[in-house]
Amino acid sequence: MKLFITGISTDVGKTIASAIITEALQADYWKPVQAGDLEHSDSHKIRDYISNSTTIIHENSYRLHTPASPHLAARLDGITIDIQKIKEPKTGNHLVIEGAGGIFVPLNDTDCVLDLIQEEYKVIVVSRHYLGSINHTLLTIEALQNRNIKVAGIVFSGDENPSSEEIILQKTGVAFLGRIEEEPYFDKNVIRYYADLFRGNLLEL
Repeated sequence: MKLFITGISTDVGKTIASAIITEALQADYWKPVQAGDLEHSDSHKIRDYISNSTTIIHENSYRLHTPASPHLAARLDGITIDIQKIKEPKTGNHLVIEGAGGIFVPLNDTDCVLDLIQEEYKVIVVSRHYLGSINHTLLTIEALQNRNIKVAGIVFSGDENPSSEEIILQKTGVAFLGRIEEEPYFDKNVIRYYADLFRGNLLEL
């Protein structure tokens, strides 16, 4: 199973969700494009969060120095991202693929994160409640469905907002996979706790 994790925006909890899903399935992890924070990247964070010894964390296809949209970060590094050079790692294990920001984040002048999603991927959307998040969530899911991309489910991150969650699930018909609460911190134990909660729903995808 190949799961592509995307968010409705940046800083919505996508990496935490990726860590939980990776731990739950003892899956491999791959972030194709990393922009900025190369000494403490999302791949480093996943390594710090997981407890299992099965997961392999695969190398980024592009490691960009500036914490910015990948198209700009690449330009500042003097390169252009070529999605034909972004090759999925070979593995016999489940694979968790973490996107960069939302699905329309540009990679270059023509391609965006959405163009990295392959036909066999199952997409999990991470949504966090803020003013405008209903709109961002519905737009993300509709854009994926318009491309005939399977949306496997949604994860809500942060404090519960029943009215927002209810209308999102009602309008999209997308499966609810779980909620990540607004925890004071995340470490291996917290990630493992959520992995145990999420595992059943994930194995049914």
